[in-house]
Order: sequence, then structure tokens, then C-alpha cells
Amino acid sequence: MLGLALTAVIAAASPNLTADVRAAVAKGDFVRAEQMVEAHRRQNGVTPEGLEALSWLARGALAAKNFEKAESCAQETHELAVELLRTRKLDDERRLPIALGAAIEVQAQVMAARGERSAAVDYLNGELSRYRNTSIRTRIQKNINLLTLEGKPAPRLEGYSLPPGKPALLFFWAHWCPDCKNMAPVLARLRSEYGSKGLTLVLPTQRYGYTRRGQDASPEEETRYIEEIRRQHYAEVADAPAPVSEETFANYGSSTTPTIVLVDRHGVVRLYHPGQMTYESLEPRVRALF
Repeated sequence: MLGLALTAVIAAASPNLTADVRAAVAKGDFVRAEQMVEAHRRQNGVTPEGLEALSWLARGALAAKNFEKAESCAQETHELAVELLRTRKLDDERRLPIALGAAIEVQAQVMAARGERSAAVDYLNGELSRYRNTSIRTRIQKNINLLTLEGKPAPRLEGYSLPPGKPALLFFWAHWCPDCKNMAPVLARLRSEYGSKGLTLVLPTQRYGYTRRGQDASPEEETRYIEEIRRQHYAEVADAPAPVSEETFANYGSSTTPTIVLVDRHGVVRLYHPGQMTYESLEPRVRALF
């Protein structure tokens, strides 16, 4: 028999479980978030939507440094996702890859936070081998790169070769990404200050299969749209090379956009940063390349 609290949660169930769980986690109300996940499972069984919501519990616990809870939620998400994969492909719909990718990410980050860095890298490499031909390949590679890429030679860029003997700022962006567009003035300012000293700015991107408002597009149509966005939102640096390559994104683990990579004059990665950076935080890292 359901408890009164859980019965109330079921009665007030929202059609947008993930959004509600994320909102509860953001407020630190993990009890409420867990109740919603449990209520959904009681009503619907194990579903991709329920696992996506559970993965947000894992991410929230990790952010709160509750590593035991994060690990528990991530392991449960992972185990249940693998069970679902017995009867479907990972990329048959969008929620299951999000859930499984997050579960793998959280488990690795918990290991690293506990000082088990080598174990985390071994775990991620195993998962990368298992899911290399799926959409979560790039996300897994991102986490490997976060733990290992700095101090290593930069992976090759398809369609462009970095000039030898010069430092480079690689800015991985997506045509749909507002955070990327917000960084355009930072890129322009840094190139203005350091371009004459030899800094090369490169704007790698990739296709996603759609254009504005999620409209399906052929590769040719999307390539034209990418160029349109580049000219419109990155006008001050529109002459910077912008190679388009899904493989480059996968190798650099650019599942988060923007992803910022600094490469020194010897071709070695000195910064690997998924997410936005302010001018104040990025400029000293660029300056250190000279």
C-alpha cells in the first residue's frame, strides 16, 4: 500500500517529470525529487523518462558533494538502462542516451573525486569501447579528456591543421547554442590582443541534422545555415577557420558547447574546459601561452 506522501505525489503528477525533478534538485529538495521518480516508476514501470529524471538526481547529488547518493543513483540508472537495452537500441529515442550518459559521467566523477583517477579513466575507456558507435561516445570522451587531456598532444582537427610553432585557441560551438554566441565578444577581444603575437583562433563545429527551430535539414542545407549563423553572430571573427566535423567533436569530447581548448606552441593541450568562460578567467590562460 502506498504511503500518503507518495499517493499525493502520484495524484499531482506532472507530465514533465524531468523538469519537475530538476526543479526540486535545484532547490535541494532531494526527498521530493525521489518521491516523484518513485511515483513515476510505480505508475509506468521503468521508462527512459524515469531514468532521465533519476540521472538528474545523481547529478544533483554530485554537485552537492553527496558522493554516496550520487553513486547510488548513477548505478541504479546505469543498471536499469542496460536492462532496457535488452529490447531496444540506445538511440531509438533521446531520453535513454541522456540517462545512460549521465550515469556513466557521474560514476566516473565520483571515482575521481575520491582520488581514484586511474580507475575512473579505466572505467570510462571501457564504456567508450562499449558505446563507441552510439550518441554517447562524445560525452564519454569528454570525461576522459577532463581527466587526461591537459598536458597531452592535441587531437587532430579534421579539415584544418594548426600552424606549427604557434599557440591556438579552439572554440567548439554549435549553431543552436546561445552560450556560444554570448562568448563571441570574448573571442574577438582575445584575438585582437593576442593575434599579432601569433595566437590562432579556430572555430570547429559540426552538423546536427537540423536548422532553425529544429527543422530537419540535409547536410548541404545545414552547412549553409552554419555559415549564416557564423556571419551573423561571430562577425568580428568570421574570418577564423571553422572546420565542420562530427569526428573532431567526438575526439575532443565536445558534448558540451562551448568547449574551449588552449594549445601551446608545441601542440600540447594546456586547457580543456567544457562550458562558458569569462574574459577575466580565460585571458590569463591565453597569456600564459606566450
